[in-house]
Amino acid sequence: MVDFGRVLTAMLTPFKADGTVNYSVAEQLAAYLADNGTDTLVVCGTTGESPTLSWDEEYELFQVVQKAVAGKAKVMAGTGSNSSQEAIAATQKAEKLGLDGSLQVVPYYNKPPQEGLYQHFKAIAQASPDLPLMLYNVPGRTGQNLQPETVARLADIPNIVAIKEASGNVDQASQIRRLTPPEFTMYAGDDSLTLPLLAVGAKGVVSVASHIVGPELQQMIQAFEQGQVQAATQIHLRLFPLFKALFLTTNPIPVKAAMKLRGWEVGPSRLPLCDPPTDVVAALKTVLAELALL
Repeated sequence: MVDFGRVLTAMLTPFKADGTVNYSVAEQLAAYLADNGTDTLVVCGTTGESPTLSWDEEYELFQVVQKAVAGKAKVMAGTGSNSSQEAIAATQKAEKLGLDGSLQVVPYYNKPPQEGLYQHFKAIAQASPDLPLMLYNVPGRTGQNLQPETVARLADIPNIVAIKEASGNVDQASQIRRLTPPEFTMYAGDDSLTLPLLAVGAKGVVSVASHIVGPELQQMIQAFEQGQVQAATQIHLRLFPLFKALFLTTNPIPVKAAMKLRGWEVGPSRLPLCDPPTDVVAALKTVLAELALL
């Protein structure tokens, strides 16, 4: 059984002022996250601004992060695409690097029917049979929802081992858990829904907030696992304003702003993403100050 742990950080991609990838800061950030509550780093996903990274930049990031956290955390490569052939090629290349897994987003824009989604993920899995794959359902970004019945079919494929469920729908998460075997792992795709999804069978979270509160997220999940539900709830409620503040505008704009406020030189986002408005920065300052994180 593949174990990616409880807290998977959807790692942001640092850029220099000129817009090039800052691999040095990426290395430092990866090591910091591995020492602060992260079990697996998800590199070049949504938070990593994958739509505006070239494949060459992504492969370089995979290798930089892999080296930075060797022996301390696992590395999962975001190699999904809305082109099945492109996803297969990227995933095979990542597999050759010896990474621990691959995140496969639902194809975006072309809105495949459920059978198309099944065949897409099946083809990727069969092309890289030794690499564990995590499905990534985020209909708010892709325009298509991966239905629980389709997830259940995909869970029968040996190396499709998990799902990042970011539909925001607890009923859907419940149905996924009901239809899939226990060894198929479900992760929350929204920090604010981690605790609710733990209650319906999730193992943990693919997190943005773990850039800032990774140890606290570990504490919350472990408290829930140990039956200390009230303690877990208290942590959730204390962190809830941060969870929401990090999505006041399009991710990863707020988390980059928050990390800058905490002294990290993560740089700007690439267009078409842009700098946050002043009211978002002010809200982040307030929340971070309340949590004694500044």
